[in-house]
Amino acid sequence: MAHRGDPPDGPAENGASGQDDEYGSLVFDESFVRAARLQEFSAQERMGDHARAVRSLPGRAVRSGSRIALALMILIALAFGTAVFMGLSHPYETPAAARKPEPLRMTLVPLAPRGTVPAGTPATLFASSPAAHHPKGKEGISPPAARHTADFSESQVSAALATVKDYLAASSLDPDVLSGNAVRPVESLLDPDQMQQFDRSVNEPYDDGQHAATGWLVRFDPARVTPDPEIRVRGTLRYAQTGTDALEVVSDHTFTYALRPAVSGPQPKGGASLFTVRREMRFRFDREDLRLHRLEVQTSYLQAGPQSCPADTSGALRPLLAGERAVPRGPAGTDPYATGRPGAALCGTLEVSSLPSRTPASPQGPPSPTAARSRP
Repeated sequence: MAHRGDPPDGPAENGASGQDDEYGSLVFDESFVRAARLQEFSAQERMGDHARAVRSLPGRAVRSGSRIALALMILIALAFGTAVFMGLSHPYETPAAARKPEPLRMTLVPLAPRGTVPAGTPATLFASSPAAHHPKGKEGISPPAARHTADFSESQVSAALATVKDYLAASSLDPDVLSGNAVRPVESLLDPDQMQQFDRSVNEPYDDGQHAATGWLVRFDPARVTPDPEIRVRGTLRYAQTGTDALEVVSDHTFTYALRPAVSGPQPKGGASLFTVRREMRFRFDREDLRLHRLEVQTSYLQAGPQSCPADTSGALRPLLAGERAVPRGPAGTDPYATGRPGAALCGTLEVSSLPSRTPASPQGPPSPTAARSRP
């Protein structure tokens, strides 16, 4: 028998009595139960107010972005103002535009002997010549003591002198350069702005005062002579500052070579002869040249003999060998009506030769064993 608080279908299955059930007094009729509907909310609806609690407020985000943009604009303005201030108040002057090297100006003077070129062994010829007491090879290129100038330190002056010594050794003593087999040892020391003139002088030599290969280096005609390894050298180097950004070095050296005929097979013992080259050169350095171990060649004055006079020595020197005499010809004439590039025809006379002498040459003699009497 159902009690008063039991459901319509009888007591609850768990055996709870109406007295223990606090909802026992509630009675739902059948029409109420049938009218009730079950509704399942979506995920967005189940989140309810919690979803809105974590959303960003549109107004606050806009205000934060505006503040960040304003801060960036202020930082950019400060950086620009600082840069302008530093540029106007910088204590150093703005460097001037880099100066391009001028073309090398060169003069070549072949020296003709008065008589027959003496013959002998290299040792005998050197012993009886003014070069008897000249140092050998690089030992004859002795830079002076380096001292600082108004705008260049002692180390910078030393670097300039060392570069000139390397250039003179490469262009006057290197066996491959002397025989015409290489130019790289000389080219590697030149300012890049002089490369075009140098390449043209080597590949298309012409005696016009600017495009002779022998204005840059000493080169013998390999089909005619072979230089002996022993070369006597004597000369001077001096330097001076010529501007706040320019250092100048002047060289004046005499090179004495022992040459043999370029013939195959064994050489005759007494068939060598001497050949003398005097080179006076002027070099210029800026600070970039000093840092990169390179130089600018400004002027080159070369006297070389014995050679026939006149002789085209723009591509290579063409020495007269032992027993030969100079061709009895006067200097080449110049046609003022001719077109094309003018030639720089100069000739000289070789006053001092290597003829055997009874007394040894004095070591205090002049650095150059040649004297050029130039004739236009």
